[in-house]
Amino acid sequence: MVGLQPISAPPPSGQRALARCDLLGSAPYSDDADGLFRPYLGAGYRATLDRIAGWMDDAGMSVRVDAVGNVVGRYEGTTADAPSLLIGSHVDSVRDGGRYDGMLGVILGIEVVASFARAGRRFPFALEVIGFGDEEGSRFPAAMLTSRTVAGVRDGFDLSMADRDGITLAEALAEFGLDLAAIDEARIAPGRVLAYVEAHIEQGPVLEAEGRAVGVVSAIAAQHRYRVTMQGMAGHAGTIAMHLRRDALAAAAEAIGTVERVGRNGPADLVATVGRLEVQPGAANVVPGDVMFTIDVRAGTNAVRDAAAREIIDGIRQIAARRDIILDVTLQQDLDATPCDARLTGLMEQAVADVTGTPARVLVSGAGHDAMVMAHLAPVSMLFIRCEKGISHNPAEAVTAADVEVALRALTDFVCLFERRS
Repeated sequence: MVGLQPISAPPPSGQRALARCDLLGSAPYSDDADGLFRPYLGAGYRATLDRIAGWMDDAGMSVRVDAVGNVVGRYEGTTADAPSLLIGSHVDSVRDGGRYDGMLGVILGIEVVASFARAGRRFPFALEVIGFGDEEGSRFPAAMLTSRTVAGVRDGFDLSMADRDGITLAEALAEFGLDLAAIDEARIAPGRVLAYVEAHIEQGPVLEAEGRAVGVVSAIAAQHRYRVTMQGMAGHAGTIAMHLRRDALAAAAEAIGTVERVGRNGPADLVATVGRLEVQPGAANVVPGDVMFTIDVRAGTNAVRDAAAREIIDGIRQIAARRDIILDVTLQQDLDATPCDARLTGLMEQAVADVTGTPARVLVSGAGHDAMVMAHLAPVSMLFIRCEKGISHNPAEAVTAADVEVALRALTDFVCLFERRS
Protein backbone atom coordinates (compact mmCIF):
# COMPACT_ATOMS: atom_id res chain seq x y z
CA MET A 1 0.00 0.00 0.00
CA VAL A 2 1.23 3.49 -0.84
CA GLY A 3 2.18 5.58 2.17
CA LEU A 4 0.24 8.54 3.51
CA GLN A 5 0.31 11.83 1.61
CA PRO A 6 3.18 14.03 2.81
CA ILE A 7 2.09 16.76 5.20
CA SER A 8 3.97 19.31 3.06
CA ALA A 9 1.72 18.66 0.04
CA PRO A 10 -0.96 21.28 -0.74
CA PRO A 11 -4.05 20.54 1.34
CA PRO A 12 -7.24 19.16 -0.22
CA SER A 13 -9.75 21.87 -1.08
CA GLY A 14 -12.56 22.84 -3.38
CA GLN A 15 -10.15 25.15 -5.20
CA ARG A 16 -7.72 22.32 -5.85
CA ALA A 17 -10.51 20.03 -7.04
CA LEU A 18 -11.69 22.73 -9.45
CA ALA A 19 -8.17 23.32 -10.74
CA ARG A 20 -7.67 19.63 -11.38
CA CYS A 21 -10.89 19.41 -13.38
CA ASP A 22 -9.78 22.42 -15.39
CA LEU A 23 -6.43 20.81 -16.10
CA LEU A 24 -8.18 17.74 -17.45
CA GLY A 25 -10.36 19.85 -19.74
CA SER A 26 -7.95 20.10 -22.67
CA ALA A 27 -5.27 18.17 -24.57
CA PRO A 28 -3.66 15.75 -23.89
CA TYR A 29 -6.67 14.78 -21.77
CA SER A 30 -9.06 15.39 -24.66
CA ASP A 31 -9.16 13.82 -28.11
CA ASP A 32 -10.06 17.23 -29.56
CA ALA A 33 -7.51 20.04 -29.67
CA ASP A 34 -10.13 22.81 -29.53
CA GLY A 35 -12.53 21.44 -26.92
CA LEU A 36 -13.23 18.61 -24.52
CA PHE A 37 -14.07 15.20 -25.93
CA ARG A 38 -12.92 12.21 -23.88
CA PRO A 39 -14.43 9.03 -25.31
CA TYR A 40 -13.98 5.72 -23.55
CA LEU A 41 -10.62 4.05 -24.27
CA GLY A 42 -9.33 6.90 -26.46
CA ALA A 43 -5.97 8.63 -26.25
CA GLY A 44 -7.29 11.40 -24.01
CA TYR A 45 -8.89 8.79 -21.79
CA ARG A 46 -5.56 6.99 -21.32
CA ALA A 47 -3.77 10.22 -20.41
CA THR A 48 -6.56 11.10 -17.97
CA LEU A 49 -6.35 7.76 -16.19
CA ASP A 50 -2.60 8.19 -15.80
CA ARG A 51 -3.05 11.64 -14.24
CA ILE A 52 -5.86 10.52 -11.92
CA ALA A 53 -3.82 7.50 -10.84
CA GLY A 54 -1.01 9.85 -9.83
CA TRP A 55 -3.37 11.96 -7.72
CA MET A 56 -4.79 8.83 -6.09
CA ASP A 57 -1.28 7.69 -5.24
CA ASP A 58 -0.49 11.12 -3.76
CA ALA A 59 -3.64 10.84 -1.62
CA GLY A 60 -2.41 7.63 0.00
CA MET A 61 -4.28 5.11 -2.10
CA SER A 62 -3.17 1.97 -3.87
CA VAL A 63 -4.23 2.25 -7.50
CA ARG A 64 -5.29 -0.12 -10.25
CA VAL A 65 -7.05 -0.06 -13.59
CA ASP A 66 -9.63 -2.83 -13.66
CA ALA A 67 -10.48 -5.23 -16.48
CA VAL A 68 -12.76 -2.77 -18.32
CA GLY A 69 -10.63 0.34 -17.86
CA ASN A 70 -12.06 1.91 -14.70
CA VAL A 71 -9.45 3.57 -12.49
CA VAL A 72 -9.78 2.55 -8.83
CA GLY A 73 -7.97 3.88 -5.77
CA ARG A 74 -8.19 2.18 -2.37
CA TYR A 75 -7.43 3.62 1.06
CA GLU A 76 -7.35 0.73 3.49
CA GLY A 77 -9.36 0.66 6.68
CA THR A 78 -8.23 -0.35 10.16
CA THR A 79 -8.76 -3.97 9.13
CA ALA A 80 -7.04 -5.27 6.04
CA ASP A 81 -9.32 -6.19 3.12
CA ALA A 82 -12.39 -4.67 4.78
CA PRO A 83 -15.45 -3.88 2.63
CA SER A 84 -15.44 -0.37 1.23
CA LEU A 85 -17.43 2.81 1.08
CA LEU A 86 -17.14 3.55 -2.64
CA ILE A 87 -17.10 7.12 -3.95
CA GLY A 88 -17.15 7.73 -7.67
CA SER A 89 -18.47 9.08 -10.93
CA HIS A 90 -17.36 8.96 -14.56
CA VAL A 91 -14.30 10.29 -16.40
CA ASP A 92 -15.57 10.13 -20.00
CA SER A 93 -17.04 13.16 -21.72
CA VAL A 94 -19.48 13.90 -24.51
CA ARG A 95 -18.15 15.72 -27.56
CA ASP A 96 -17.64 19.44 -26.86
CA GLY A 97 -18.53 18.82 -23.24
CA GLY A 98 -17.96 20.61 -19.96
CA ARG A 99 -15.11 20.07 -17.52
CA TYR A 100 -17.09 19.14 -14.41
CA ASP A 101 -19.74 16.64 -15.52
CA GLY A 102 -18.66 13.37 -13.94
CA MET A 103 -15.05 14.34 -13.39
CA LEU A 104 -15.79 16.61 -10.44
CA GLY A 105 -17.28 13.67 -8.53
CA VAL A 106 -14.15 11.59 -9.08
CA ILE A 107 -11.80 14.39 -8.06
CA LEU A 108 -13.89 15.18 -4.97
CA GLY A 109 -13.61 11.52 -3.95
CA ILE A 110 -9.83 11.81 -4.14
CA GLU A 111 -9.90 15.01 -2.10
CA VAL A 112 -12.03 13.34 0.58
CA VAL A 113 -9.52 10.51 0.93
CA ALA A 114 -6.60 12.94 0.88
CA SER A 115 -8.10 14.89 3.77
CA PHE A 116 -8.34 11.77 5.92
CA ALA A 117 -4.86 10.60 4.88
CA ARG A 118 -3.35 13.93 5.93
CA ALA A 119 -4.99 13.51 9.33
CA GLY A 120 -3.84 9.88 9.58
CA ARG A 121 -7.43 8.78 10.07
CA ARG A 122 -8.75 5.40 9.05
CA PHE A 123 -12.12 3.71 9.37
CA PRO A 124 -13.47 0.21 10.03
CA PHE A 125 -14.13 0.12 6.28
CA ALA A 126 -11.92 0.99 3.34
CA LEU A 127 -12.49 4.11 1.26
CA GLU A 128 -12.38 3.52 -2.48
CA VAL A 129 -12.64 6.01 -5.32
CA ILE A 130 -13.64 4.86 -8.80
CA GLY A 131 -13.57 6.69 -12.10
CA PHE A 132 -15.96 4.88 -14.43
CA GLY A 133 -14.94 4.75 -18.06
CA ASP A 134 -18.19 4.89 -19.99
CA GLU A 135 -21.21 6.60 -18.50
CA GLU A 136 -22.07 8.86 -21.41
CA GLY A 137 -22.18 6.34 -24.27
CA SER A 138 -20.30 8.93 -26.33
CA ARG A 139 -18.30 6.32 -28.24
CA PHE A 140 -20.36 3.15 -28.38
CA PRO A 141 -24.16 2.93 -28.77
CA ALA A 142 -24.77 2.08 -25.12
CA ALA A 143 -24.12 3.92 -21.87
CA MET A 144 -22.81 2.96 -18.41
CA LEU A 145 -20.93 -0.02 -19.82
CA THR A 146 -18.25 -0.10 -17.15
CA SER A 147 -20.46 0.46 -14.11
CA ARG A 148 -22.70 -2.32 -15.44
CA THR A 149 -19.73 -4.65 -15.37
CA VAL A 150 -18.72 -3.60 -11.86
CA ALA A 151 -22.27 -4.11 -10.58
CA GLY A 152 -22.74 -7.40 -12.39
CA VAL A 153 -25.44 -6.00 -14.68
CA ARG A 154 -24.15 -7.00 -18.10
CA ASP A 155 -27.29 -6.53 -20.21
CA GLY A 156 -26.46 -4.48 -23.27
CA PHE A 157 -22.72 -5.19 -22.98
CA ASP A 158 -22.10 -6.40 -26.53
CA LEU A 159 -18.46 -6.78 -27.51
CA SER A 160 -19.43 -6.62 -31.19
CA MET A 161 -20.94 -3.12 -30.98
CA ALA A 162 -18.93 -0.61 -33.01
CA ASP A 163 -18.13 3.08 -32.79
CA ARG A 164 -18.51 5.52 -35.68
CA ASP A 165 -15.17 4.41 -37.12
CA GLY A 166 -16.22 0.76 -37.15
CA ILE A 167 -13.99 -0.20 -34.21
CA THR A 168 -15.74 -2.78 -32.07
CA LEU A 169 -15.80 -2.69 -28.28
CA ALA A 170 -13.73 -5.89 -28.26
CA GLU A 171 -11.10 -4.28 -30.50
CA ALA A 172 -10.99 -1.10 -28.42
CA LEU A 173 -10.54 -3.02 -25.17
CA ALA A 174 -7.75 -5.13 -26.69
CA GLU A 175 -6.01 -2.09 -28.18
CA PHE A 176 -6.11 -0.45 -24.74
CA GLY A 177 -4.27 -3.49 -23.39
CA LEU A 178 -7.18 -5.10 -21.56
CA ASP A 179 -7.75 -8.85 -21.51
CA LEU A 180 -11.15 -9.76 -22.96
CA ALA A 181 -11.11 -13.06 -21.10
CA ALA A 182 -10.78 -11.21 -17.78
CA ILE A 183 -13.69 -8.77 -18.15
CA ASP A 184 -15.76 -10.41 -15.42
CA GLU A 185 -12.92 -9.78 -12.97
CA ALA A 186 -14.03 -6.14 -12.86
CA ARG A 187 -17.22 -7.22 -11.10
CA ILE A 188 -17.30 -6.47 -7.38
CA ALA A 189 -18.73 -9.28 -5.30
CA PRO A 190 -21.90 -8.53 -3.32
CA GLY A 191 -21.04 -7.44 0.20
CA ARG A 192 -17.68 -5.97 -0.75
CA VAL A 193 -19.20 -2.49 -1.12
CA LEU A 194 -21.16 -1.12 1.84
CA ALA A 195 -22.49 1.89 -0.06
CA TYR A 196 -21.87 3.89 -3.21
CA VAL A 197 -21.77 7.70 -3.08
CA GLU A 198 -21.68 9.99 -6.11
CA ALA A 199 -21.22 13.75 -6.21
CA HIS A 200 -22.26 15.42 -9.46
CA ILE A 201 -23.13 18.82 -10.84
CA GLU A 202 -26.89 19.27 -10.82
CA GLN A 203 -27.24 19.71 -14.61
CA GLY A 204 -30.31 21.78 -13.87
CA PRO A 205 -31.23 25.23 -12.51
CA VAL A 206 -32.96 24.46 -9.20
CA LEU A 207 -30.06 24.98 -6.80
CA GLU A 208 -28.98 28.21 -8.48
CA ALA A 209 -32.56 29.53 -8.46
CA GLU A 210 -32.80 28.84 -4.72
CA GLY A 211 -29.34 30.15 -3.85
CA ARG A 212 -28.00 26.80 -2.63
CA ALA A 213 -24.51 25.41 -3.13
CA VAL A 214 -25.51 21.75 -2.87
CA GLY A 215 -28.55 19.50 -2.75
CA VAL A 216 -29.36 15.90 -1.92
CA VAL A 217 -30.78 13.53 -4.54
CA SER A 218 -33.73 11.39 -3.50
CA ALA A 219 -34.16 9.46 -6.77
CA ILE A 220 -32.97 9.25 -10.38
CA ALA A 221 -35.47 9.36 -13.23
CA ALA A 222 -36.33 6.36 -15.40
CA GLN A 223 -34.92 6.33 -18.94
CA HIS A 224 -35.59 4.72 -22.29
CA ARG A 225 -33.30 5.37 -25.24
CA TYR A 226 -34.14 4.24 -28.75
CA ARG A 227 -32.40 4.09 -32.12
CA VAL A 228 -34.89 4.64 -34.94
CA THR A 229 -34.21 4.07 -38.63
CA MET A 230 -36.56 5.07 -41.42
CA GLN A 231 -35.92 3.74 -44.91
CA GLY A 232 -37.71 5.27 -47.88
CA MET A 233 -36.49 5.68 -51.44
CA ALA A 234 -33.80 8.10 -52.56
CA GLY A 235 -34.37 9.87 -55.86
CA HIS A 236 -33.77 13.00 -57.89
CA ALA A 237 -35.20 16.07 -56.18
CA GLY A 238 -36.28 17.58 -59.48
CA THR A 239 -37.98 14.62 -61.14
CA ILE A 240 -39.94 12.73 -58.48
CA ALA A 241 -43.44 14.15 -58.01
CA MET A 242 -44.34 15.01 -54.42
CA HIS A 243 -47.21 12.50 -54.23
CA LEU A 244 -44.91 9.68 -55.33
CA ARG A 245 -42.12 10.30 -52.85
CA ARG A 246 -41.05 8.04 -49.99
CA ASP A 247 -39.06 10.78 -48.25
CA ALA A 248 -37.40 9.36 -45.13
CA LEU A 249 -36.47 12.79 -43.78
CA ALA A 250 -39.99 14.17 -44.14
CA ALA A 251 -41.24 11.10 -42.26
CA ALA A 252 -38.58 11.61 -39.59
CA ALA A 253 -39.52 15.27 -39.23
CA GLU A 254 -43.12 14.29 -38.56
CA ALA A 255 -41.91 11.65 -36.10
CA ILE A 256 -39.76 14.19 -34.26
CA GLY A 257 -42.82 16.42 -33.96
CA THR A 258 -44.62 13.49 -32.32
CA VAL A 259 -41.78 13.11 -29.81
CA GLU A 260 -42.00 16.78 -28.86
CA ARG A 261 -45.81 16.76 -28.67
CA VAL A 262 -45.92 13.77 -26.32
CA GLY A 263 -43.19 15.26 -24.14
CA ARG A 264 -44.92 18.65 -23.92
CA ASN A 265 -48.37 17.23 -23.18
CA GLY A 266 -47.27 14.85 -20.43
CA PRO A 267 -46.70 15.34 -16.69
CA ALA A 268 -44.14 17.89 -15.51
CA ASP A 269 -41.53 15.19 -14.82
CA LEU A 270 -41.67 13.84 -18.40
CA VAL A 271 -39.11 14.87 -21.02
CA ALA A 272 -38.61 13.47 -24.53
CA THR A 273 -35.68 14.35 -26.78
CA VAL A 274 -34.32 13.63 -30.24
CA GLY A 275 -30.62 14.30 -29.83
CA ARG A 276 -29.04 12.79 -32.90
CA LEU A 277 -30.10 12.76 -36.57
CA GLU A 278 -28.30 11.29 -39.58
CA VAL A 279 -29.55 11.69 -43.14
CA GLN A 280 -28.47 9.73 -46.22
CA PRO A 281 -27.38 10.36 -48.90
CA GLY A 282 -27.23 13.95 -47.65
CA ALA A 283 -27.14 15.72 -51.03
CA ALA A 284 -29.05 18.93 -51.74
CA ASN A 285 -30.63 17.55 -54.92
CA VAL A 286 -31.58 14.10 -53.64
CA VAL A 287 -34.74 13.05 -51.81
CA PRO A 288 -33.45 11.49 -48.55
CA GLY A 289 -33.72 7.71 -48.60
CA ASP A 290 -32.47 6.78 -45.14
CA VAL A 291 -32.63 8.51 -41.77
CA MET A 292 -31.46 7.45 -38.32
CA PHE A 293 -32.36 9.33 -35.14
CA THR A 294 -32.36 8.73 -31.41
CA ILE A 295 -35.18 9.17 -28.90
CA ASP A 296 -34.57 9.71 -25.19
CA VAL A 297 -37.59 9.47 -22.88
CA ARG A 298 -37.29 10.17 -19.14
CA ALA A 299 -39.68 10.54 -16.22
CA GLY A 300 -39.73 10.30 -12.45
CA THR A 301 -41.50 6.94 -12.57
CA ASN A 302 -41.38 3.90 -14.84
CA ALA A 303 -45.13 4.16 -15.46
CA VAL A 304 -45.00 7.69 -16.87
CA ARG A 305 -41.94 6.91 -18.98
CA ASP A 306 -43.44 3.71 -20.37
CA ALA A 307 -46.79 5.30 -21.26
CA ALA A 308 -45.05 8.15 -23.09
CA ALA A 309 -42.70 5.79 -24.91
CA ARG A 310 -45.63 3.66 -26.10
CA GLU A 311 -47.48 6.72 -27.38
CA ILE A 312 -44.40 7.96 -29.22
CA ILE A 313 -43.56 4.62 -30.85
CA ASP A 314 -47.18 3.94 -31.81
CA GLY A 315 -47.35 7.38 -33.42
CA ILE A 316 -44.14 6.81 -35.37
CA ARG A 317 -45.37 3.44 -36.62
CA GLN A 318 -48.52 5.11 -37.95
CA ILE A 319 -46.42 7.75 -39.72
CA ALA A 320 -44.21 5.10 -41.31
CA ALA A 321 -47.17 3.05 -42.49
CA ARG A 322 -48.93 6.06 -44.00
CA ARG A 323 -45.78 7.19 -45.83
CA ASP A 324 -44.71 3.69 -46.96
CA ILE A 325 -41.52 3.85 -44.92
CA ILE A 326 -39.64 0.82 -43.62
CA LEU A 327 -39.25 1.35 -39.88
CA ASP A 328 -36.95 -0.16 -37.28
CA VAL A 329 -37.06 0.85 -33.61
CA THR A 330 -34.43 -0.58 -31.27
CA LEU A 331 -34.41 -0.05 -27.51
CA GLN A 332 -30.79 0.67 -26.61
CA GLN A 333 -31.09 1.68 -22.97
CA ASP A 334 -33.64 0.75 -20.33
CA LEU A 335 -33.03 2.20 -16.89
CA ASP A 336 -35.62 1.98 -14.16
CA ALA A 337 -36.30 4.87 -11.84
CA THR A 338 -33.81 4.52 -9.00
CA PRO A 339 -34.64 5.71 -5.50
CA CYS A 340 -31.59 6.55 -3.41
CA ASP A 341 -31.29 4.63 -0.14
CA ALA A 342 -33.42 6.31 2.52
CA ARG A 343 -30.89 5.88 5.32
CA LEU A 344 -28.01 7.22 3.25
CA THR A 345 -30.17 10.09 2.02
CA GLY A 346 -30.81 10.99 5.64
CA LEU A 347 -27.09 10.95 6.38
CA MET A 348 -26.36 13.13 3.37
CA GLU A 349 -29.09 15.57 4.42
CA GLN A 350 -27.52 15.74 7.87
CA ALA A 351 -24.05 16.29 6.38
CA VAL A 352 -25.33 19.15 4.21
CA ALA A 353 -27.15 20.70 7.17
CA ASP A 354 -24.00 20.40 9.31
CA VAL A 355 -21.94 22.24 6.70
CA THR A 356 -24.43 24.88 5.50
CA GLY A 357 -26.39 25.48 8.68
CA THR A 358 -29.69 25.08 6.83
CA PRO A 359 -31.88 22.07 5.98
CA ALA A 360 -30.82 20.32 2.79
CA ARG A 361 -32.75 20.77 -0.44
CA VAL A 362 -33.87 17.33 -1.66
CA LEU A 363 -34.57 16.86 -5.37
CA VAL A 364 -34.95 14.25 -8.12
CA SER A 365 -32.30 13.87 -10.82
CA GLY A 366 -33.60 13.98 -14.36
CA ALA A 367 -30.20 12.93 -15.69
CA GLY A 368 -28.87 9.39 -15.54
CA HIS A 369 -25.88 8.48 -13.43
CA ASP A 370 -23.73 5.45 -12.68
CA ALA A 371 -25.50 5.38 -9.32
CA MET A 372 -28.54 3.94 -11.14
CA VAL A 373 -26.54 0.87 -12.03
CA MET A 374 -24.57 0.68 -8.79
CA ALA A 375 -27.88 0.45 -6.90
CA HIS A 376 -27.97 -3.18 -8.07
CA LEU A 377 -24.82 -3.78 -6.01
CA ALA A 378 -25.17 -1.58 -2.93
CA PRO A 379 -27.25 1.23 -1.36
CA VAL A 380 -26.56 4.54 -3.12
CA SER A 381 -26.56 8.23 -2.25
CA MET A 382 -25.98 11.30 -4.41
CA LEU A 383 -24.94 14.89 -3.72
CA PHE A 384 -25.70 17.61 -6.28
CA ILE A 385 -23.51 20.70 -6.76
CA ARG A 386 -24.86 23.96 -8.15
CA CYS A 387 -23.82 24.73 -11.73
CA GLU A 388 -24.22 28.08 -13.46
CA LYS A 389 -27.59 28.41 -15.24
CA GLY A 390 -27.98 24.64 -15.00
CA ILE A 391 -25.76 24.25 -18.08
CA SER A 392 -24.17 20.86 -18.71
CA HIS A 393 -22.77 18.90 -21.67
CA ASN A 394 -21.52 22.25 -22.90
CA PRO A 395 -18.20 24.14 -22.68
CA ALA A 396 -20.07 26.84 -20.75
CA GLU A 397 -20.50 24.45 -17.81
CA ALA A 398 -19.33 26.28 -14.67
CA VAL A 399 -19.10 25.81 -10.91
CA THR A 400 -17.46 27.91 -8.19
CA ALA A 401 -14.63 26.93 -5.90
CA ALA A 402 -16.75 27.98 -2.91
CA ASP A 403 -19.54 25.57 -3.88
CA VAL A 404 -17.07 22.76 -4.49
CA GLU A 405 -15.58 23.43 -1.05
CA VAL A 406 -19.05 23.04 0.50
CA ALA A 407 -19.47 19.75 -1.37
CA LEU A 408 -16.09 18.52 -0.18
CA ARG A 409 -16.92 19.33 3.44
CA ALA A 410 -20.33 17.68 3.13
CA LEU A 411 -18.84 14.49 1.67
CA THR A 412 -16.18 14.40 4.38
CA ASP A 413 -18.84 14.82 7.06
CA PHE A 414 -20.94 12.12 5.38
CA VAL A 415 -18.10 9.60 5.74
CA CYS A 416 -17.83 10.39 9.45
CA LEU A 417 -21.59 10.08 9.93
CA PHE A 418 -21.55 6.82 8.02
CA GLU A 419 -18.93 5.43 10.40
CA ARG A 420 -20.86 6.48 13.51
CA ARG A 421 -24.19 5.06 12.31
CA SER A 422 -23.05 1.88 10.61
